[in-house]
Amino acid sequence: MLDQSLLDRLRSGCVIVAHPLALQKDNQLDEHHQRALTRYYLACGAGGLAVGVHTTQFAIHEPKTGLYGPVLELAIETARQFTSSADTDSPIMIAGILGDTSQATAEARLARELGYHLGLLSLTALRGKPIDDLVEHCRAVAEVIPVMGFYLQEKISRMTLGAEFWQRFIAIPNVLAIKIAPFNRYQTLDVLEAVAHSGRSDEIALYTGNDDNIILDLLTRHEFKFDGGTVQLRIVGGLLGQWACWTKKAVEHLERIKAILKSGEPVGHDLLTLAGHLTLANRAIFDAENNFRGCIPGISYVLKRQGLLEQVRTLDPNERLSGGQAEKIDTITCNYPHLTDDDFVKANIHKWVKP
Repeated sequence: MLDQSLLDRLRSGCVIVAHPLALQKDNQLDEHHQRALTRYYLACGAGGLAVGVHTTQFAIHEPKTGLYGPVLELAIETARQFTSSADTDSPIMIAGILGDTSQATAEARLARELGYHLGLLSLTALRGKPIDDLVEHCRAVAEVIPVMGFYLQEKISRMTLGAEFWQRFIAIPNVLAIKIAPFNRYQTLDVLEAVAHSGRSDEIALYTGNDDNIILDLLTRHEFKFDGGTVQLRIVGGLLGQWACWTKKAVEHLERIKAILKSGEPVGHDLLTLAGHLTLANRAIFDAENNFRGCIPGISYVLKRQGLLEQVRTLDPNERLSGGQAEKIDTITCNYPHLTDDDFVKANIHKWVKP
């Protein structure tokens, strides 16, 4: 079980960054810039880091790469050093976990031994399996480490996780949170309704992973009625690839939203306009027009423009910037500068990218 202070922070909501992977020209780990990214995210005020997730590149989980353990260890070591020197709260550390039950439980044990607090559980390796098998797999992992569920969009996962799965998944005691990232309103509601009906709505921390709908997910109060009563839910924070760049602005956006919700003030039209602008940016960065093939390189391209990465590289040669994607990102950056944290990075990068 999580330390109560960490659990309180998870439930109150924070920016959790889906941590990218820094690679050299030969596709070896670039430890120098990998550490710089971790320092940048924590300097921005991110409350958590998710490592070994889609944005970190699922290929690091393959034994032939040998990177899963080293990348997780590097992130948590750097985070500890940074928070110790800055005298700030330690971030919530989340390890991406995938593979069959044998691999997933082994990854969960490693993550726990390294000091990670939660496992973000991808089920793509069990594609096509019946719900009973999926639930037992989740239960086995949850016996090793507290679990954050993960509804990954179908275009990447090629899986649909229906309401019955979520109802049974939430009943697992060591499930503490869910990242809702189907990029689909109906499927998002499947998760929320299951939580509302579970009797655990005050225990499960809900995080958006819908990079195409970030602001509105965070602003919306959901209500579900059954048995003559009403259950209200909010998505309290985000665990997002989009927040792996321009992270300082992400922290500011979430702080503003939380202040509005606490005060009961009406939501300003400018915040709704911001929601549209952020989705425009995400369309370019995630390469939505090409079924998200350039998603990871798009994030890396933004970080390289800022000097936080030296290379835009992926372990999978099929994952690369699509034709014209870089130009679209450049256009967004020029036309919507209020979305970027370029000035913050420029003023502080020397503190993170150290010799």
